Amino acid sequence: MACVSNACIILSVFTVTSKSVTVQWSRYPGASSYKITATPKQPPKNPSFSQFGTNDVMGSVNSLIPNTLYEMEVAAMDNSSNVLSQATVEETTAPEVPYITKAYSKHSDSIIVEFNRVPGARKYILRSETKSGEFFLETQVPDSPGVILNLEPHTDYIISVMSANAGSRSQPSLPVTAKTVLAAPRLNASSPDNSTIIVRWDHVAQAALYTLCIFKEGSATCVKHNTTDTSLMFSALEAGTTYCIKGHAWDNNGIPGDDFTVCQITRPSVPVITQIMLSFTDPQVLFVNFTVVRGADHYQAVSSAGETCMSTDSPCVINHVICGQTHTITISAFNQAGSSGPSIPETFITFPCPPEILGVEEPYPANCTLQWGAVDWVDYYIAFVKRDDGTEEFCNTTTRQCNYICNCGFTYFMNVFAYNKAGSSALGQVLNYTTIPCCPTSVSVSLVSPDTLKIVWLPVRGAELYETKAVGTSDVIFCNDTDPQCALSNLRCDTNYRVVLRPCSELRGCNNTCELHTGETAPCTPEILSITQVNASYVNVSWSANNTAAVYTVQMVGQTDFHTCQSTGMFCEVPSLPCGTTYEVSAVARTSAGSSYPSYTVPLETAPCCPDSLNVRQVTQAMTNVTWSAATGASSYIAALSSLHGMAKCHSLETHCLMGCITCGTNYTVSMMAISRTGHQSECIYRGFSSYACCPTHVKLYRMSNHSIRVSWSSSGAMSYIANLHGSISNYTCTPQLGGKFCDVNNITCGDVYTVVVAPVSRDGTTITLCSKRMFSVSCSGSNVGMGKY
Repeated sequence: MACVSNACIILSVFTVTSKSVTVQWSRYPGASSYKITATPKQPPKNPSFSQFGTNDVMGSVNSLIPNTLYEMEVAAMDNSSNVLSQATVEETTAPEVPYITKAYSKHSDSIIVEFNRVPGARKYILRSETKSGEFFLETQVPDSPGVILNLEPHTDYIISVMSANAGSRSQPSLPVTAKTVLAAPRLNASSPDNSTIIVRWDHVAQAALYTLCIFKEGSATCVKHNTTDTSLMFSALEAGTTYCIKGHAWDNNGIPGDDFTVCQITRPSVPVITQIMLSFTDPQVLFVNFTVVRGADHYQAVSSAGETCMSTDSPCVINHVICGQTHTITISAFNQAGSSGPSIPETFITFPCPPEILGVEEPYPANCTLQWGAVDWVDYYIAFVKRDDGTEEFCNTTTRQCNYICNCGFTYFMNVFAYNKAGSSALGQVLNYTTIPCCPTSVSVSLVSPDTLKIVWLPVRGAELYETKAVGTSDVIFCNDTDPQCALSNLRCDTNYRVVLRPCSELRGCNNTCELHTGETAPCTPEILSITQVNASYVNVSWSANNTAAVYTVQMVGQTDFHTCQSTGMFCEVPSLPCGTTYEVSAVARTSAGSSYPSYTVPLETAPCCPDSLNVRQVTQAMTNVTWSAATGASSYIAALSSLHGMAKCHSLETHCLMGCITCGTNYTVSMMAISRTGHQSECIYRGFSSYACCPTHVKLYRMSNHSIRVSWSSSGAMSYIANLHGSISNYTCTPQLGGKFCDVNNITCGDVYTVVVAPVSRDGTTITLCSKRMFSVSCSGSNVGMGKY
């Protein structure tokens, strides 16, 4: 349908229900009425109609089928019922209106709604509101039954349900009224003793009665109690047992409200002390053993001496028990409910106090006496003497002293225990006594560097410090260390030293009776005086020598190789050195005592190597390109071509160069000079080179009879030549006899420009490609002598 004045009617859906669709449209100029047609998209396609006046822009079509896709059409008509413009839109009607079968409350903040399912519904909307209209809530649920949450306790609500599909929702169902139940009483429980639990709660509004049910945790048996009070006491319960109390309120109509559960443990029974004993490993630790009672989280023991301990199991450990005390001890059990109360007290007497050690006397070497002070209420003493190597002895006595053997180089640890009927005293004072250290054994004096002697010996028991002294001809070197080794450094070279070793202790001083030892340092460092390179691979090295008994070794260290020579004199020779190599040269002197420090290093560089390969390639008649392989030790190169006609050279830092001044048809001798960075040179000779034959000169073209062209040139020597003519139309080639200087080309095309190249042909048939090109214009008329040339 064409639009009038470029204006078309516009149609859109306004609202949809289960049996109606309301649409709205734009006014159309000249329309006297509007007709709305609703046609189902599925068979049978029975349409429904509605008609509206000229001023209407919204209208509905009723009596439609629920959950059905319709095509909605609006048509603008004139007075003669002619359609001026029309528009269509598709819309699906909502599902059928469901109805509520049941609505009830189990919890004080929610209502459960049961309803029938309708075809085509993808979801349902539960609507809840109060009679006053102050509360309104819509809850979306996928199916029946649905739950409405976040409600107030003991409140009436009006409930309705709507079905919905992808496009719209149905009208609300007939409403029903439902009331939430009473809120649950918030129970608080406590246990005043091990057989009673008291439960208290705040009054619940509208509550007429309360029901509390108590059951042991893990049991299915529940005992109910009804009350109108807000507290209830349960008695005759088991000690240390968890009980759960579940409670709810009843309203005046006898409807039970929401429930609440609280769990409470009763206080534990009173434990019984079974044994009090000291620790076998620490006499200052007291173990309180007791019976474990049910439901206790931890236990606490209290002593009359002010000591306490806590434990989750038996025993409970009391630390820091003091000797000579009487303890009266009780124990109590605890859990979340509180304390059980104290047990029957038990009494325990502690051990005696440890004696005070007075000291050790050594009237004769290796004979010692330990003495200690008296302690009250002691039956006997036991003194323990333990040597630092693990040997232990003891003496049992009623006196206050004990004799034992004390050898040199040992530390002795002594302690004394007092005993009575209660047991042993705690560990008291421990006295250590160290005898004078013995002389070291297995002493070794060795040279670890040219000016350093290392002295190593077996450790000596009791030695806290070792003094080492080296005495030479005019100097004395000291070394003090706690380890059984010492390094005496900065000694004079080539010198004999007397070494004295003394073990010392802080208490007993040093042992001055130990054996004397000797040591010798290495020879003095030589100095390289000169290095003479006899030829490219032969070197003579000389040095200073101040020890005639020493053997001198010269070392020549390169990047990849190593060479040496030895001598008892002042020089030695090193042959067969490779080319192009740099060496660091040093000398070392060696005697039976050891090796000296190496001399200062002197650098040495041998002549560079020759390149392994060299190639000469002619670029033009007078220029060649010379390339070669890199040579070890070479930093620059001079390549030369020599002949009877003269010499050509090029100097390069690279492995190639361009060389000019070459004579054609000449045999050359090829040589090269490899030069190192310090100026060492090596002369290198290679296979000879022959330059190409000379190109002809005075190349000319002459017109001959019968449309032929003669190519002529000048040359020296009997050579074979070939002439090539290249034109834009045709190409020609002619070859004269050996030694000939012209050739003819027949039936040549005139009126063209030809590029002419005359080149010699080598003996193997190869054409020289270095000759220059010339251009000639061959006209179709004129003299047969002259030709145009470019």
